[in-house]
Amino acid sequence: MDARLLDILVCPICKGNLEHRKAEKELVCKPCKLAFPIRDDIPVMLEEEARQFGPDEQ
Repeated sequence: MDARLLDILVCPICKGNLEHRKAEKELVCKPCKLAFPIRDDIPVMLEEEARQFGPDEQ
């Protein structure tokens, strides 16, 4: 992932900051509890493509 792109991307729902999880290939919004996938170095910022994570995940 390009670092400049990570600097400007925000959550499409709440406009909050995203955490890049390289190992999982995801961008995570903690307030919304959503993880957006990264496919072929392209973030998929669609709510219907996001994975909702449970209380056991941080």
